[in-house]
Amino acid sequence: MDATLPDEQPSNSVTRHCISVGDLKRLPAADVIQLRAKDLDAGELLSRAQDLRRRFQGKLLINDRMDVCLASGADGVHLPSHRIAPILLKQRFGLHLMIGVSCHCLDDVLRAEAEGADYAYLSPIFESSSKPGYGPALGVAALAEVVARVKIPVLALGGITQSNERLCVEAGAAGIAGISYFDHFG
Repeated sequence: MDATLPDEQPSNSVTRHCISVGDLKRLPAADVIQLRAKDLDAGELLSRAQDLRRRFQGKLLINDRMDVCLASGADGVHLPSHRIAPILLKQRFGLHLMIGVSCHCLDDVLRAEAEGADYAYLSPIFESSSKPGYGPALGVAALAEVVARVKIPVLALGGITQSNERLCVEAGAAGIAGISYFDHFG
């Protein structure tokens, strides 16, 4: 994921995905913004996607909305764990699309890889207040096991902070994803 990074990007070279509702006054220090605003109607979501596309130089992904992805010129979509196979979307709408999948265990990541996902989020790695319904924290040992079993990039999600992101990278994660993580960088 080759994106130009903002000046305030933390110094180590880790791929960072910011998950946002898209009402950003300042752009985050991220390689990718995943626009995730499930409560917005299609028109408002498209408006936010178009605004981000104009202002953000990195990759823009739309959460679970291929129609908004295509209409806004976004780079791809991010899908939930129970979804259509990414390869089917790529065959229909273009192999150039970046398609990622949210995963919560090794089997989810193996399935995402087998079905053509470009990357996977594995969560929750640490306890997370924003996603409490996904069970107990998996931990960095589980992250390392998953990374060792697949070829696609796996990004750590859930409870990621500046102080623990290094543990995820040391476990083999291609990067991190988060919501509150980016509040610290703007």
